[in-house]
Amino acid sequence: MQKSIEKLKELTKDVVLLEHAIATLSWDQETYMPSLAIGERGEQLALLQGIMHEKVTSPEIGKFLEILGAGNNTPSGIVDSATTTDKAFIKELYRQYKIQTRLSKKLVTDLALETSLSQAAWIEARKKSDYSIFKPHLNKVLELTKQKAESIGYNETPYDALLDEFEPWTTAKEVDDIFKSTQPWLTEFIGKINNSKQVDDSFLLKDFDISKQEVFGRKVLQDMGYSYDRGRLDVSAHPFTTTLGQDDVRLTTRYQKDFFKTGLFGIIHECGHGLYELGFGDNIKGNLLASGTSLGIHESQSRTWENIIGRSMSFWKYYYPELQKYFPENLENISLDNFYKGINKVEPSLIRVEADEVTYNLHIILRFQLEQELISGTLSVEDLPEAWNSKTKDFFGITPDNDANGVLQDIHWPMGAFGYFPTYALGNMYSAQFTSKMNKEIDVDKSLENGNLINILDWLRENIHKYGASKTASELALDITGEKLNPEYFKKYLENKYKQIYDL
Repeated sequence: MQKSIEKLKELTKDVVLLEHAIATLSWDQETYMPSLAIGERGEQLALLQGIMHEKVTSPEIGKFLEILGAGNNTPSGIVDSATTTDKAFIKELYRQYKIQTRLSKKLVTDLALETSLSQAAWIEARKKSDYSIFKPHLNKVLELTKQKAESIGYNETPYDALLDEFEPWTTAKEVDDIFKSTQPWLTEFIGKINNSKQVDDSFLLKDFDISKQEVFGRKVLQDMGYSYDRGRLDVSAHPFTTTLGQDDVRLTTRYQKDFFKTGLFGIIHECGHGLYELGFGDNIKGNLLASGTSLGIHESQSRTWENIIGRSMSFWKYYYPELQKYFPENLENISLDNFYKGINKVEPSLIRVEADEVTYNLHIILRFQLEQELISGTLSVEDLPEAWNSKTKDFFGITPDNDANGVLQDIHWPMGAFGYFPTYALGNMYSAQFTSKMNKEIDVDKSLENGNLINILDWLRENIHKYGASKTASELALDITGEKLNPEYFKKYLENKYKQIYDL
């Protein structure tokens, strides 16, 4: 049995290496690649995706999985005597193998090529705020994505097949039920805030030198425990984190000269992802368990750092005097209390990545609804901008003034990542649930006030990071908190914080 398990790890090591090679090419495309290189880059990515597909669907892998008793979504039989981690490895490999063997090599390579071209078209369309440039590419990506869902198969809706790639073992109905229990409460709570005296954040909209923003952001990165020996920070059109190797996890952000929050909180957010990727246990490094167990859990790490930690009063009791030294002309007359309220201002807005943490989940619910309609065929690519604008009006009471601030603002659909968006909202909820437990075990506020971010990182490493994908999201939540995902923790967190800020 153990020889079979070791053979599977050996066979799938090439898959991990290919994933990292693909990530390297994709990272370069988003950061430094010259624009005219896009054609061949798409072919390179398609070639590597095809090779990786052949590797992961190898009959030899199927043979060893059968020997080990994998089937019906869970290992059984002889594998019962394997270690817990090895059982998890077999379970996850079987899940991936089952999916990939249902996809043809042609579909995999067609998707890789078209999403590469689609991302390049999206960047141009976004710059020009012209949906028509991107529309034909989205049509092709959507059609291929529908083929992918049909090939994989599903019980209730094709969206389930796509969601499983990002949030394994979760269905669209489960997500929908969570959102339906949360949306009315959010809408009511936002209404209460809107009826209160608005906080002033005008001091954040002044001229903040970008080079100074970067220096301060890099300092916070290092304090969080991010090592430049194992990664780097660059600029991209859309902030992201990508793993190019077990000791090479790279972050990107974007800066706005006249909107301070974009750069710093983008850095803190992406660092949360990066620290997770750099924190996997030695027992799983190099195999497919060295990955986030789900994007909801991944997002819980970035949102914990960005919002619960990075927008807390305790964090800024330590860092605000330092920030004032960088930008005295903007902040020397702004009190800590007013700064804290300013960075936590709640206001309906158009751009998801710059939304406050109260309205943020409504941005996700909007996209979740739209992409389900796209996949089901009840909404066409032609009508998408109008549908986007209409829902934005319904959800936030405002309408996008152009395509760049509306339907073109996210890179996920150009990437073919349908099913990705719900994980952001799930991550917000997991972050509140996990932090509730962390607060019972360590003095989080005291650590932050002393600038001791490593104390928090150590807790996350021990309870979440080291396990990688060896536990499912639900198993992780149960082990840490004693219950599965419960959105009530998120509601309580928002209530406690924003009742004080808005004097509710």
